[in-house]
Amino acid sequence: MRPAALVTSAILAAAVSLAAPDAGAGTRWAPAGSAAIHPGTMMYTKGAQCTANFVYTDGAGNVYVGYAAHCAGTGSSTDTDGCATKSLPLGTRVTFREGGSLADEGTLIGSGRLAYSSWLTMQKLGTKAANTCAYNDLALVKVNAADVAKVNPSVPFWGGPTGIDTDGTAAGDRVYTYGNSSLRGGVAELSPHTGISLGDQQADGGWSHPLYTLTPGIPGDSGSGFLSGDGTAIGVLSTLGLAPLPASNNIGDLAKELAYAQAHSGISGLRLVNGTEPFSGLS
Repeated sequence: MRPAALVTSAILAAAVSLAAPDAGAGTRWAPAGSAAIHPGTMMYTKGAQCTANFVYTDGAGNVYVGYAAHCAGTGSSTDTDGCATKSLPLGTRVTFREGGSLADEGTLIGSGRLAYSSWLTMQKLGTKAANTCAYNDLALVKVNAADVAKVNPSVPFWGGPTGIDTDGTAAGDRVYTYGNSSLRGGVAELSPHTGISLGDQQADGGWSHPLYTLTPGIPGDSGSGFLSGDGTAIGVLSTLGLAPLPASNNIGDLAKELAYAQAHSGISGLRLVNGTEPFSGLS
């Protein structure tokens, strides 16, 4: 860990120390191999497609699936300032689907309601910090009670998450993700993919982790979760980057995003759920 990050990492570690309980705590999850709703599932909001990152719970036992806050934004695709761009209100219906394509949203497998948006929250609080406005891009959808039994928190193919990463990435670190935008034509083999960190940028204040993957993030991939080399959840795909490499992507730091949500969402006991399956990344 870099010395400059020690204090920040200690604060974040304290904020998320209870964020990842045993996966079965308080909820009976669907088997990982047959769960319909999981990290990587396609999510639709008023026709806009995004990808689920991780599963979360609260002190009352409610279940949430995360995606990017901009997935519920009403601005253009180039509007990335969460402190200024308008968004759909809390309570907006979000659906979980499979088998979507360019011509069809696919089969409905469940639904929920937008329960938290970092964009709406920052606007309500009057947040002005540039890095926070640019990279705090997390929203939570509360899964309908009738669909909770379809959920498993494990990342397909890779397993995990095993917790939350709090010390960022170094150039060359391998990262892992799972998801398949309908723009890829439904090729299942493209769902699990890896990437390489480009090294954290000091100017971002730890809010963003630029990286490069062999199949760069495209529309529909937004919101998908990334795991570090030890299976911890490191971030949420937010924006397409232009530098230092073309077609790089930026992921918002999940530890910071979740700590912000824990402080301001009003959801008591909010926490990330570990996967039921062990992490097995590439050696």
